[in-house]
Amino acid sequence: MIFRRKGKDDDAETTGGFFGDEEDLAEEGDAADAEDAGTPVGRSAGPFDSTEVDAETLEAEDRIDLGALVITGLPGMELRLQVDEASGDVQAILLVLEDSALELRAFAAPKTSGIWSEVRREIASEATRMGGTASEAEGPFGTELVLVVPVEDPEGQIFSQTSRVIGVDGPRWLLRATVLGRAAVEPDAAPPMEQALRNVVVVRGAEPMAPRESLVLRLPAGAQPAAEEEA
Repeated sequence: MIFRRKGKDDDAETTGGFFGDEEDLAEEGDAADAEDAGTPVGRSAGPFDSTEVDAETLEAEDRIDLGALVITGLPGMELRLQVDEASGDVQAILLVLEDSALELRAFAAPKTSGIWSEVRREIASEATRMGGTASEAEGPFGTELVLVVPVEDPEGQIFSQTSRVIGVDGPRWLLRATVLGRAAVEPDAAPPMEQALRNVVVVRGAEPMAPRESLVLRLPAGAQPAAEEEA
């Protein structure tokens, strides 16, 4: 799998290969039933902590080890990595399927409580500050945000971009997933993105980290970044 670096202002970030060529997508896994109406769905169907997955499963051939996150793509899904041009650090993972995408980031959290409810309020406040809107909705992973914010395209035109921001609190971590494109606005396009999120395994590690500190992501084993494209 060869990766290509691009600057942070480019439309496409680091690009990887495909997970498969099959036309049929894996069916969405069944979500755990909530105990009562309004109760967030648990993680019994994923995403998982590395302590909840046996080593054989974690090292299966269809899984890709990206450091703090181990992912399993769906057929036809493309992996892209957002890489900081200056440091070379991987900042986020992007899974792309046709005209939908799922961005993944992971952060450290306290031992005693989750931080999604607090982070969610901050994200909503920032969207409002940018001149957009933020509304809460109940989804398969609990309370999520639907954002509509103004975005400028490369030609300088302003348009509104809708996204779903999903937060999953785990043991000493927060996994933040942002659904983009058609899957953010059309429910029938969302299941593959939601299933890809359920397939994620978070490798928090035992080292002490400050709450909200980004968990370290890395290129897959054997991957070599290509040379920068000439301007």
